[in-house]
Amino acid sequence: MEMWRAAHWVKEESGVLLLLLPLLCGTGKMGQRKRDTTARSEECFLIVTELFFWEYQDNSVIVEHYNYTGKLQKDRYREGLKPEGIAFLVVCLLIVLENAVVLIAIWRNKKFHLPMYYLLGNLTLSDLLAGITYMANIIMSGSYTLKLTPLQWFLREGGVFITLAASIISLLAIAIERHVTMVTMRPYHGAKRGRMLALIGASWALACFLGVLPILGWNCIHRLDQCSTVLPLYAKSYILCCVSVFSAVLLAIVVLYARVFRIVRSNTQRQRLGLSGSMRKGLARKSQKYIALLKTVTIVLGVFIACWLPLFLLLLLDFFCPTHSCRLLYKADYFLGVAMVNSLLNPIIYTLTSKDMRRAILRLLCRPCLMTRDGQVKKIGMPFLECSFSKSEVASQKLEGGQETTVSSGNVITTPSPIKALYPKLFKS
Repeated sequence: MEMWRAAHWVKEESGVLLLLLPLLCGTGKMGQRKRDTTARSEECFLIVTELFFWEYQDNSVIVEHYNYTGKLQKDRYREGLKPEGIAFLVVCLLIVLENAVVLIAIWRNKKFHLPMYYLLGNLTLSDLLAGITYMANIIMSGSYTLKLTPLQWFLREGGVFITLAASIISLLAIAIERHVTMVTMRPYHGAKRGRMLALIGASWALACFLGVLPILGWNCIHRLDQCSTVLPLYAKSYILCCVSVFSAVLLAIVVLYARVFRIVRSNTQRQRLGLSGSMRKGLARKSQKYIALLKTVTIVLGVFIACWLPLFLLLLLDFFCPTHSCRLLYKADYFLGVAMVNSLLNPIIYTLTSKDMRRAILRLLCRPCLMTRDGQVKKIGMPFLECSFSKSEVASQKLEGGQETTVSSGNVITTPSPIKALYPKLFKS
């Protein structure tokens, strides 16, 4: 009984379930009792398990927190799916289908089984999973929310959080890889694979770590004054921590892309100073490629900021705003929906700017229309396979007679280009 009271007091005061273990199983007043180690460990495990399931399986906790934040005053939790919920489901379905097509295209084409495409595949996978988890979140929302236990609620929200966090961190991993490639000037071979896998593993580890913190104890169960309005079982301090981490990720992406462009531009200028008049003019024409590169990077960052900044600002408002005083916080679903659009646009930005990827996708979707039975391209299919959608490709084709440089996969692809002329070591096999 003494152990139970102490354990319950620690849980109430700290909110961190893991703090129970050293108290109950370590040394100290209770640890000095004469009992064998096995019995003490079993009692320890049973108490921690009982505390965990007692609070995390109590359905009334959800009602208590939603009522405190004022969310139960809305009809949303008494009715089924509303039109906007159906619209979000359609968007999620498009996200899943779009990213699934890209993943299948990468898997079926050996040309894409290279380390440089690992990060692209990881980004696509995280966006696909984000679409699936958000669909599940929408289906389990509305009136179904009040039927959930805290454990189910944490799993519902944590799934969306982990996959969206993985998508954001994958964008950072792509920026890091681009920067490392341009700084080290190393060709694509063995060491590249290990670095790619390390970046992918780190991105998922960080996303999962952030996502499971609430279920491990960083929540506000029975501490209502510390609760978020947007996510009523999450502590405001946890929300602020996550916004800070994601803001740091955004800043890091901006800095890395800025450094990549500065490296390219400075090397272009050095090459220009060492060339004769005619060669200098040719390099000046080629430098237009780097302007196109800057535009591509600007689009990437612009879309990312446009999709995520509203949600970041809303969560900051949630941290600083007292309960019941900011009505905008009750519209959080729309802000999350805008953030989800980033997962819809990522495949377009990161794959369709590549002619090789575009060809693979078109062949996958429209093979009977564009290809003959023996694998040759029909005349009617040539315009679709050769057309350019990105300004960077148009500039490349004008300057290089149709040769392409693709930066959309997270690295410079090894095809003839102005970048290859500037960085010959980078493309040696």
